[in-house]
Amino acid sequence: MLNIEIIHCRDDNYSYLLYDKETNIVSIIDPSDFGPCDKIINEKHNKLDYILNTHHHFDHVEGNQKLKEKYKSKILGSEIDKDRIPGIDIALKEKENFKIGNTSFEVIFVPGHTKGHIAFYFKNEKIIFTGDTLFSLGCGRVFEGTNEQMFNSLNKLKNLPIDTKIYCGHEYTKKNLEFCLEYDSKNEFLKKKINWISSRIKSKSPTIPISIGEEKKTNIFLRCNEPSIKNALNLDNASEQEIFSKLRDLKDNF
Repeated sequence: MLNIEIIHCRDDNYSYLLYDKETNIVSIIDPSDFGPCDKIINEKHNKLDYILNTHHHFDHVEGNQKLKEKYKSKILGSEIDKDRIPGIDIALKEKENFKIGNTSFEVIFVPGHTKGHIAFYFKNEKIIFTGDTLFSLGCGRVFEGTNEQMFNSLNKLKNLPIDTKIYCGHEYTKKNLEFCLEYDSKNEFLKKKINWISSRIKSKSPTIPISIGEEKKTNIFLRCNEPSIKNALNLDNASEQEIFSKLRDLKDNF
């Protein structure tokens, strides 16, 4: 059984501590800040076998080297980012399966935010770690890739089983909600989330994990085929990819 602990880092980053109870294997995903990550690791397990990075951005890898030095951990990341992820030991390829103790994950290549961005899909556990590709009610900015790549990456994630739980890299849900409501104002599923999200933020509690199924009903970036959204943008005859590009541009300036 895989135990997941959410570690709040920096202003709005999430790192994730994974513990395989059967084999006593401990891993961390995107250790953005050595201090809070080390504190939890030291208190709970005093060991760290693996460090998994979704992409090379500093706010996802800052803790790599110090954690590796202290715990003699192995660092995993995309082969495309092997020269940009600090201390990388194991370069992962798309669709590769990697086993941590008795738990295995599949590497899903999701470029757009960066050229080498990957997600970690634990199929049997029905969970996915999406980094800065898919957020609750949003998606990442397109920095190194293209809108087409990001659109295709989101479709890969969108097509996973609806009960798959999403663990993303940041707490952006409240701001994402405001944007979704701006262009999907009649969405009843979205309206029902307003009070819940507000209460979670007020209590400083995470708004994740969230399921793929719920995101398909509420995340505007996964709803580019909806006539109501096309109409709100005055782009009734546009393709889904064109709608995505328009929404991404609007969100960048929101």
